[in-house]
Amino acid sequence: MKLKENKEKLKLYGFNNLTKSLSFNIYDICYTKTEEDRKKYIEYIDEQYNSERLTNILKNVTETIGASVLNIAKQDYDPQGASVTLLISEEEVPLYVLDPSCNRGILTPTRENIVGHLDKSHVTVHTYPESHPQNDISTFRVDIDVSTCGTISPLKALNYLIDSFDSDIITIDYRVRGFTRDVQGRKHFIDHDINSIQNFIAKETIERYNLIDMNIYQSNIFHTKMRLRDIDLPNYLFEIREEDLSKKEREDIIKKLDREMTEIFFGINVPNV
Repeated sequence: MKLKENKEKLKLYGFNNLTKSLSFNIYDICYTKTEEDRKKYIEYIDEQYNSERLTNILKNVTETIGASVLNIAKQDYDPQGASVTLLISEEEVPLYVLDPSCNRGILTPTRENIVGHLDKSHVTVHTYPESHPQNDISTFRVDIDVSTCGTISPLKALNYLIDSFDSDIITIDYRVRGFTRDVQGRKHFIDHDINSIQNFIAKETIERYNLIDMNIYQSNIFHTKMRLRDIDLPNYLFEIREEDLSKKEREDIIKKLDREMTEIFFGINVPNV
């Protein structure tokens, strides 16, 4: 259930020192029958989620939470993977104040490495394509971290991030650290209402996933795991058509996909039976 938004703004003494950190991990799972399929899948993922596209996603995250980009760094890796870092600020920083090393998010062709900074915050993304020849399953993982100080909140970008990727499994961690003081000198260890990350996830998304929470309320630590409810087989086949598979083959593939999701979702290895 959504919490009511607090319309009264807290009057602070000085700067809001609270740090709000959102760690967002997604897993996309695919059936790749042959070594050639696995190779092609990795190449496809590397092309679809290269550092340029990831940079654009993080720029949109920055805009969504109401921050400004100070600097960006990005890199594609060989044989696979990419990473991007943004340094961001709660408000736009005047040019005469900006450090000369910052690119303000303007990328030039001569720059092969790019990192992004925020004056009070940062946004990072890393990708990890992975496969194993013995189980016919390939997995693509994306790790995104959004950390902010001040009044801006990374939770505003949560639904945008979920919608930016094909996600079979999602794990989300949110933590508020430090404290800020009001004008009376009283410490505040959180400045917004939250009892679950699910409060900030769109209803239509929640209907598509099974979700579990593990929260430590006294420490302002919140954790949510999400697993897609239904396995629509055509969405998981690479270089294969469902109509070319026998009933037994379809059942075996679904079983392998389900096992992979179960192991990732619960963080355990399921024994062979």
